[in-house]
Amino acid sequence: MGLIKAIVGAAGGVLADQWREYFYCDSMPENVLVTKGEHRTSKRSSNTKGNDNIISNGSIIAVNDGQCMMIVEQGKVVDLCAEPGEFVYDMSTEPSLFYGKLSENIGAVFAAIGRRFTFGGDTGKDQRVYFVNTKEIIGNKYGTPNAVPFRVVDRNINLDVDIAIKCFGEYSYRITNPILFYTNVTGNVTDKYTRDQIDGQLKSELMTALQPAFAKISDMGIRYSALPGHTAELADALNEVLSQKWGELRGIEVVSFGVSSVKASEEDEKMIKELQRSAALRDPTLAAGHMAGATAAAMQSAAQNESGAMMGFAGIGMAANVGGMNMQNLYAMGQQQAAAAPAAAPAGWNCTCGAVGNTGNFCAQCGAKKPEPVQAAGWKCACGAVNKGKFCPECGAKKPDDAPLYKCDKCGWEPADPANPPKFCPECGDPFDESDKK
Repeated sequence: MGLIKAIVGAAGGVLADQWREYFYCDSMPENVLVTKGEHRTSKRSSNTKGNDNIISNGSIIAVNDGQCMMIVEQGKVVDLCAEPGEFVYDMSTEPSLFYGKLSENIGAVFAAIGRRFTFGGDTGKDQRVYFVNTKEIIGNKYGTPNAVPFRVVDRNINLDVDIAIKCFGEYSYRITNPILFYTNVTGNVTDKYTRDQIDGQLKSELMTALQPAFAKISDMGIRYSALPGHTAELADALNEVLSQKWGELRGIEVVSFGVSSVKASEEDEKMIKELQRSAALRDPTLAAGHMAGATAAAMQSAAQNESGAMMGFAGIGMAANVGGMNMQNLYAMGQQQAAAAPAAAPAGWNCTCGAVGNTGNFCAQCGAKKPEPVQAAGWKCACGAVNKGKFCPECGAKKPDDAPLYKCDKCGWEPADPANPPKFCPECGDPFDESDKK
């Protein structure tokens, strides 16, 4: 009886799995990362007795945007498609009489019956369709429960100090390598794999990687208060830190990193402001302005002195004498520094019409051509140096006596190499001849 049951089960199972099947993924919610494909059957379908984990040759799989389809056979990924549209699986090890050549399929069907008979009528095989969510997974909140170090660098005031900040916001990630994610994270799931099963681990690793990412941002000269405006740089820095653990191990990368608030401790903020204020007062003019404001406030307080306004003003005079510096001296120092600072020369070249700072080959005002650079007059040595004396300062060679030296007899222009003038003077166009010899 057991042999008969196995024969009947093998033949019935193979015949039931002959129908071409249609697999699809209805709608993948944002909290689902991987889900098993559904086998569509309806009341009008005759394919109601086939095995769920058998994919007949020629079956169709619908792939939507933002999804990657994987076919897993015997626990191993054998095919993959991330292009939206219809995918026909024509490499299945389960033959179908309704796809391909009938003559070849008949022999393959009997071979499948014989193989199932050895398993007591069972399939002895597992084939599954999985869909991986490749859309951007947004809305992952993060926060630093404890303050993390951040290096503040301000080269304008030679400030280099470590402070502690707290940062809150959201980040998003995307599955960029579905095979890695399936192999190392999900594996064969019976129904679906949701984001809450991995979000805790990702958040913990993100907080660990945030400190070296902040170090990279600090090296760029970005202040902690400006972090909300540099979220792209933060995402790149996080990807660089997490590339091996997330990218190469799980096939995940950070897409965006949003900062909703970042705050340092009150002590650190007060320290930074005091250092910046002290550095700003190194400018005598700013120091004089600060002194003027302080003096005005002191005079208002002196006028309200309970011992009399005169006593208050006397105290102001004593304080000014003890300081050894007044506003006039500070303003004078500022004017001296401004006068000593060299004036920045305008970039470009100046035209004869008076226009300055031309950058092109022609004057922007009159259209005159940019003058050619003036070449030094003298004689050219064999080493390449142009000289005016009797000996070359570079190699010490003597000026040749037999070489005729030329100078334009019309305008007085002298060539860079007086012994080898051009055929015509570049200033006036007069040809060089014997009359131009010195």
